[in-house]
Amino acid sequence: MIRAKARLLPLFLGAGLAACSSAGHYPSLAVRPVERATPVTPDADAPPAPLPPASADLTTRIDGLLAAARQADGQFAARRAAAERAVSAAGSARSGDAWLTAQAAVSALQASRDPAIAALGELDTMYADARDAAPVEESPSARSIGAAREQVQSLVAAQDDAIARLDGRLGS
Repeated sequence: MIRAKARLLPLFLGAGLAACSSAGHYPSLAVRPVERATPVTPDADAPPAPLPPASADLTTRIDGLLAAARQADGQFAARRAAAERAVSAAGSARSGDAWLTAQAAVSALQASRDPAIAALGELDTMYADARDAAPVEESPSARSIGAAREQVQSLVAAQDDAIARLDGRLGS
C-alpha cells in the first residue's frame, strides 16, 4: 500500500506544480524583421582611417625610459671591469675570500642593470597596450615603442651574456 502511494506522489506533485505556473504569454519563435535584414558590408575599396601619430607625451616617456636604460648600461659597464677582475682573482676555487668577493661583484653587477630591466618591462606593457588599442595594424605609437623596446632588449641581452660568462667562470 505504501508503495502504491509512493508511485502516485510524483504524479500529484507534478499536477500541483503545473497549477502554479503562469498563463504563458511567451514571445514568438518566428523570425523577426531584424533577422531578415541582410548584413551591411563596408566598402572594400575605402581605405582605412589613418592611425594617429605618437603623442608628445608618449615620445617623452619613451625617451625617458631609453635614457634610464642607457644610464643603467653605463653603470653596468663601469662595474663590469671590477667584476671581471674579481672573478679572475677568484680562479677556479669555490671558496675563500676571493670567491666571495667575486660573488659580491657579480651581484653588484646584476643589481646595476635593474633600471634597464624595469624600463624593458615598462616598454613591454606600453607596447601591449598600444597593440590592444590598434590590433589590426601596428600604429605609429606601437612602432615607436617597439623600436625603443628593441634597443633596450639588446642592451639587456648583452648584459645577460656578460653575467652568464662571469657566472660560468665562477662555477655558480
